[in-house]
Amino acid sequence: MDQKWLREQTQQLELALARQGLTSSVPAVVEMQPQVVEIPKDRQNLARFIDHTLLKPDASRLAIKQLCEEAREHRFQSVCVNPVHVSYAAELLEGSPVKVCTVIGFPLGASTSLMKVMEARDALVNGAQELDMVINIGALVEGDYARVLSDIKAVRDAAPGVVLKVILETGYLTKEQIVRACLLVRMAGADFVKTSTGFGPGGATVEDISLMRTVVGPEFGVKASGGVRDFATAQAMIKAGATRIGTSSGAAIIAGAEGTGDY
Repeated sequence: MDQKWLREQTQQLELALARQGLTSSVPAVVEMQPQVVEIPKDRQNLARFIDHTLLKPDASRLAIKQLCEEAREHRFQSVCVNPVHVSYAAELLEGSPVKVCTVIGFPLGASTSLMKVMEARDALVNGAQELDMVINIGALVEGDYARVLSDIKAVRDAAPGVVLKVILETGYLTKEQIVRACLLVRMAGADFVKTSTGFGPGGATVEDISLMRTVVGPEFGVKASGGVRDFATAQAMIKAGATRIGTSSGAAIIAGAEGTGDY
């Protein structure tokens, strides 16, 4: 990784924020650190990395029940469902180590910050334990970094102590924009950067995961989502720096098959 180029991205973000009225210090990007987690050597050890996901608009309660049963059986890290299903998933997983995760501002990220805050608060009341919010993609692309930062901070403040993952939708972004987005997520106090919604262009790539890991450092969460459908791909993402895998193919992967889902 070109450290000079990374320093330039940091400096340019800091200057842009200053022009937008913010004098916040942008975190430094350090040399790539050693891998922060042990690479799973078998499918059973992969389960703890997986957010077992069902975000289709036509998902039924029966499908949510099956998702939660699979998550209990395989001891996935979480289930990730749309907000309408949070209370039901929380009921089904009560007493289980599997967490309930939901999405905020999904899938476009184009909701107002107030709407995202209200979604987050409602999700927490209904039993959500982790939140995956979509970044304000339009503001990021046009360089309105102060608005991006404020948007993430609003959700962070509405959900203190809850794991907050920020979806960048990397398929829309240049490498420079990915770097700056990762820095803004760190500044806002979130816990993870995440590649994709599964509804935008492209999905997780090893190259993007490696870049995101370099920018956020060894202790921050990185979630690979979108297109991870088999064990080899999941392993490759973790080797590149992912600490969480978002996939609708979790059960298939653990069974040794290749998933067929879109996410």
